[in-house]
Amino acid sequence: MLRNAPKFYEVAKRIVEITEDCVIVAHNSSFDYRILKTEFKRLGFPFKRKTLCTVELSKQLIPDMPSYSLGKLTRNLGIAISDRHRADGDAKATVKLFKMLLNKDLKKEIIKSSIKIEHRPKIASNLRTIIEELPTETGVYYIHNEAGDIIYIGKSNNIKKRITQHFTGTNSKSKKIQANVNSVTFERTGSELVALLKESEEIKKNKPILNRALKRNNFSYALYQFIDKNGYVNLKIDSAYKKERPITTFTNRQSAISFINYAVETFELCQKLTGLERTKSSCFNYGISECGGACILEESSEDYNSRVNGFVDLYSYENKNMLIIDRGRYVDEKSVVVIENGVFKGLGFFDLNHQINNKDVLLSLITPMTDNRDNKHIIQSYVRRHKKRLKIISF
Repeated sequence: MLRNAPKFYEVAKRIVEITEDCVIVAHNSSFDYRILKTEFKRLGFPFKRKTLCTVELSKQLIPDMPSYSLGKLTRNLGIAISDRHRADGDAKATVKLFKMLLNKDLKKEIIKSSIKIEHRPKIASNLRTIIEELPTETGVYYIHNEAGDIIYIGKSNNIKKRITQHFTGTNSKSKKIQANVNSVTFERTGSELVALLKESEEIKKNKPILNRALKRNNFSYALYQFIDKNGYVNLKIDSAYKKERPITTFTNRQSAISFINYAVETFELCQKLTGLERTKSSCFNYGISECGGACILEESSEDYNSRVNGFVDLYSYENKNMLIIDRGRYVDEKSVVVIENGVFKGLGFFDLNHQINNKDVLLSLITPMTDNRDNKHIIQSYVRRHKKRLKIISF
């Protein structure tokens, strides 16, 4: 197989060029790096590079796997691999594995360590250089200072455009970014939902100095349900900070009212029992024959409640097991957000159907995330706005 392959000295110069200022990533990197150093030593060249080992990273970020050999690990994770034990096939499999590990590394330890390794000169005076390297795609971006620390995290549907706004802005935050930025890294997500969830989670974990803490009034209003003395299920808009569990949450009262109006029209609900009208008699819609009369006990509570419950079930994931499928980072890839027993478990990416049909493989693919009020609001709000486009699978 190697009879006609070039000698090492014939490719050595090219290896130096393509690895300069780079971190070498390999599965069991100490082995590959040792081979490279040995060959360069024979040529009298001191080859020195930083390395990252996907075996060690996998053990940290994907614990309890039965084996960490490249073949068995990629098979257990559902990563397609061709030309096993050949340079091209193994390298491509390692790239896919490394992308998954970067996705699971919510604290961004991998990126932060590599930024520190690079020791780039500060480029605050030449911000255009940074902008030119950024994509016009959806994702999360990380602004680093000279020490490699993350000073700001954001998300955008166009990363290049958003960073340009930071670098040309005149407000206090933009000026602080411009004064402290040394480099910008990014992570494509394809899906805006994934970007929103990762941004929320990683701000909490990394606590960047220029990110204001997520304010509680991000979702200051919520929709609740209760049963009145006549047995009818009522809906009401109220503060999001009550002890009761809400059906869904909203950033402002107007969006909540708009959503209730949509529910009244789509599910033929009563304006009085949804809190849109305060009246002791029938609601306005009853007078124009668009309400069945639940407001004056004319429609049975059983019939009316079945429609209300249908609406609630559609827009709440309480006790549900479901996968929310959205765009991926590439044409042949999809993103998935996993809800299990009403709890947000995490998110990930897949390119093969068997990966989402096999629960064990699916759970190994996803990045575990926190089921908190912010993430629940992000998911419910996004699903409300994009329900027609999203694919939702129950399991």
